[in-house]
Amino acid sequence: MALKVAIVGRPNVGKSTLFNRLVGKRLALVDDRPGVTRDRRYADGNIGDMDLTLIDTAGYEDVTDDSLESRMREQTEAGIEDADVILFMMDAREGVTSLDEIFAERLRKQEKPVILLANKSESRESGGGVGEAYSLGFGEPVAISAEHGEGMADLYAALVTASADIFIEEIDEPDKPIRIAIIGRPNAGKSTLINRLIGEDRLLTGPEAGITRDSISVDWEYEGQNIRLVDTAGMRRKARVQEKLEKLSVADTIRAITFAEVVVMVMDKDNAFDVQDLQLADLVEREGRALVYVASKWDLEEEPQARMAELKRMAEDKLPQLKGSPFVALSAHSGRGVERLMPAVLKAHETWSVKVKTKDLNDWLSMATQRHPPPAVDGKRIKTKYMAQTKARPPTFVLFASRGGALPDHYIRYLTNSIRESFDLPGTPIRLTVKGGSENPYAAGGAKSGPERYKGDAKTAPRAVRKKAEEESHLPGKALEQKKTRVAKPRVISGVKSSSKKAGSSVAVQKGARGGARQVSRSGRIRTGQKHAPKK
Repeated sequence: MALKVAIVGRPNVGKSTLFNRLVGKRLALVDDRPGVTRDRRYADGNIGDMDLTLIDTAGYEDVTDDSLESRMREQTEAGIEDADVILFMMDAREGVTSLDEIFAERLRKQEKPVILLANKSESRESGGGVGEAYSLGFGEPVAISAEHGEGMADLYAALVTASADIFIEEIDEPDKPIRIAIIGRPNAGKSTLINRLIGEDRLLTGPEAGITRDSISVDWEYEGQNIRLVDTAGMRRKARVQEKLEKLSVADTIRAITFAEVVVMVMDKDNAFDVQDLQLADLVEREGRALVYVASKWDLEEEPQARMAELKRMAEDKLPQLKGSPFVALSAHSGRGVERLMPAVLKAHETWSVKVKTKDLNDWLSMATQRHPPPAVDGKRIKTKYMAQTKARPPTFVLFASRGGALPDHYIRYLTNSIRESFDLPGTPIRLTVKGGSENPYAAGGAKSGPERYKGDAKTAPRAVRKKAEEESHLPGKALEQKKTRVAKPRVISGVKSSSKKAGSSVAVQKGARGGARQVSRSGRIRTGQKHAPKK
């Protein structure tokens, strides 16, 4: 088990910045204004070869009334009680303030090692603040810069010294938990629902809207199953989100949806399925996550059965792509109906992880196409071949068909809804991809045609012509020069004899095919014999 370290201090001294640096990623929201962090957040981190369980806390405020700051102080004190080592952080630029002294007095009562950190010590102006830190009574302060990563070696040495006498129990690694994100609009009761599920006031709640800013994860065990509940900030309509901090909170909520497995959407029973709820549900479907609807504040409903029937009808009409999603009505404040939530969540997770055998899929495909054959496109019927499931979470299927690219969208929706009904997959996003195989794979350029072979130039010319062409250069300048300087040679005919005979008589004698003389006229024609020759 890792060493639990709580990072505490007054507001805006850089606690969340150091938390993000030790964790290795930007988990906690960071802003210049004080009081950004409100809940305590847990995360695994390390420094050197030391594994840590880090606790990011809210800025300490010295108030004890019923205000929001007082509830934030209670969360900070709960983090101190849970930690093994306390990192007390102060601002070296501003020096020691009265609130630092009050908090230091509070920490002296703890029987736990306290390491004093003087943050923002990268400039010359911080030298005086580091000197003032000795007055807090925690020994020599460790000068660090959480923003620039300076002083981490000194912090590691201080942690090694402080944890020397702390016994860290080794426990087995727990099974991978089911990640459940709780989303909804502001003031819908998300944090109250998580506190009711786990049975303690783990998250900050109150009548104010928008208390939760970070996505806070809470590990919990339900009937032997490890669960990780993620409380998210309320999401308003995009046009109303103007401040930078609220934009960061919305981005953090979207990231929580992306990494979740099951999403529980909490809605007010009076304003359920408005525009923002529909957009959130559509986002969950596009991300491919299982969805469970929750109607909160159900203890105030006067006609529960009629209202539940109306809400289910609205869900099927406005979100047909998530038809059959579980619907739970409860009251997080009084606890009414909360026991029905986790069975619905586990059922949705089981459906989301289902795997269908290929044989059953193809048997279903045969019956589905017989009941409703694919339409003809451009006068040609589309033929389905076979189907297979490529992966789960969410269930993803691939259909192979001739001219699959021309399959209409309405027929794909028919197949998707038929899969949902036939294999009992209510409310689960289903991905169906159609691939066509109409082209010939052995044609040129096809999938099985292979690389094209180079056969070379045809060698049909006579050998003498080829040899003459090979002797000549084919370079552009050289070939033109050879062509210009080429001289036509006279044709030499063997066996030609000069004669002064009259025109029309043979002027040349050439050896014939059988060894005899062949007569050639002046026009070049070979005379095969004399006409009207006297007979012997």
